[in-house]
Amino acid sequence: MNIRLAGAAAVTAALVLTGCSSGDDDSTATEAEPTAEATEEMTDESTDESSEDAMGEPGTIVDVAAGNDDFSTLVAAVEAGGLVETLSGDGPFTVFAPTNEAFDALPDGVLDALLLEENQDTLVSILTYHVVSGAVTSDQVTDGDVATVEGQNITLSTENGVMVNDATVVIADVEASNGVIHAIDAVLIPPDVDPGTLVE
Repeated sequence: MNIRLAGAAAVTAALVLTGCSSGDDDSTATEAEPTAEATEEMTDESTDESSEDAMGEPGTIVDVAAGNDDFSTLVAAVEAGGLVETLSGDGPFTVFAPTNEAFDALPDGVLDALLLEENQDTLVSILTYHVVSGAVTSDQVTDGDVATVEGQNITLSTENGVMVNDATVVIADVEASNGVIHAIDAVLIPPDVDPGTLVE
C-alpha cells in the first residue's frame, strides 16, 4: 500500500504544483466562504487537546480529524482502511474530508459494508480518492482536474464556491502539521467503484 501511495503521490505532486502555479490569479481562484459561525465552530473543535501538541501547534491530519466530532465516521473509516500511519506521515497532503452527514447520505448498508475487513481494498480506494499530494489551500484552487493519491482524477471548480466533483467545500483551510483539511458535504466515489455492489 505504501509503495502504491508513494508512486501516486509523485505523479500527483507535479500536477498539484502545476495547478497551484496559477493560484495567485484572482480571476481563477476563489476562496470558499463558510459562515463565520461554521468557521468558529470548526476552529474550536479542531483545536482540541488531542489535535495539538504541547506548544499549541496543530496535530497531524488524523489528530485534527479525531479532535472533531463531525469527522468521527471518517476517522473510523481511516482506521478500518489501515491508513492512520499514512495520513500521519510527513506529507504534505490535502484531504477533502467528508463529514458524518456526508457518510450518512450513502445508500443504506454501504457504510457498514465498507467497514468490513473483506471490503478493505474498496474502502482504501474511496478514502485515497479524497487525498491530494501537497498542501493546497482554498485560495490556490483552480478549475480543472487534479490527480489523487488513489490515482484517478477529481474535478475542482470555483464557480459556486469550491467544489470537488459534485461535493461542496463547506469549511476550508483547517490546518494540520502535515497538510490541510477541507470539509465536504458528500463522499467522493472513484469512477470505477460501485459501492452498491457491496450490499447486493
